[in-house]
Amino acid sequence: MPHVGRTGGWSRRERTGISSGRSGADIIRVWSALSILLLSLPVALLVWYGFAVFRSAEGLSRTVIYSIGLTVFSAAVASAAVFLIFTPAAYDLARRKRSGLESLSDLPASIPHPVVGIALLLLDSSLTPTGRFLQSVGINFFDTLQGLVIALIFVSAPVYIRAAQSLFSSSNIQQELFASSLGASRARILYSIMIPSHSRELISAALTSMSRGMSEFGSIAIIAYYISQPPFRGIEPAPVLIYQYYGYYGPQVAVTAASLMILFSVAILVAVRLLRLHGTEGRERVR
Repeated sequence: MPHVGRTGGWSRRERTGISSGRSGADIIRVWSALSILLLSLPVALLVWYGFAVFRSAEGLSRTVIYSIGLTVFSAAVASAAVFLIFTPAAYDLARRKRSGLESLSDLPASIPHPVVGIALLLLDSSLTPTGRFLQSVGINFFDTLQGLVIALIFVSAPVYIRAAQSLFSSSNIQQELFASSLGASRARILYSIMIPSHSRELISAALTSMSRGMSEFGSIAIIAYYISQPPFRGIEPAPVLIYQYYGYYGPQVAVTAASLMILFSVAILVAVRLLRLHGTEGRERVR
């Protein structure tokens, strides 16, 4: 209980504690704002110079548009595949603590991404049994849309798994216990209860993994430097094309192309934010 003086007010010590607490909170707020602004400054500066100072017709050309289209399409396909393949894994990891499997699911995020590209090339190489089998059924990773999507799945899956696992871990388990007591299997609980009730948050996690895929360079520069099959024949993914432009034309054209790419990334981040806000509001209404 707070100490109340003869006048019915707070004691001097308590008033001093409240004042120092508020000043500490203000320092944290200012520090938080400054640190996030420091993260945003290089990106904001790049967008400003890309569209206002270094604006280049080559950086806004049809080639760049097609390249960004390839990147967005392949990242969207990869995120859909990640959602379908790894949602059960995230649910299982949330309900059964398996440190070994958790470590394996983090592995793609802990190794250099050029190594990921080399590993996928070896997986599909005729030098290995897996490569000979894949090629016998017509699957080729090198410079194909298949290889690009596989690489993006590999690097973006850990992002989705961690987000979905955290979501399932924090969810109310009472519904699951009730459904289980009625004889529902874990698969039915997942697909009939958990996914429908957390659809917004899971889509948000998938879009976050899509953003991660759109930013990938290291692995795709090795396995899918350009696409050799229609409808994207001869088109490079946007990170590769921007790197090429930087080498060929210098920073001006590359900065303009990168600024255009950033606009697409920001649009996805805004969608993620809106989904999270709607998901939070929905949970509060339920409570």
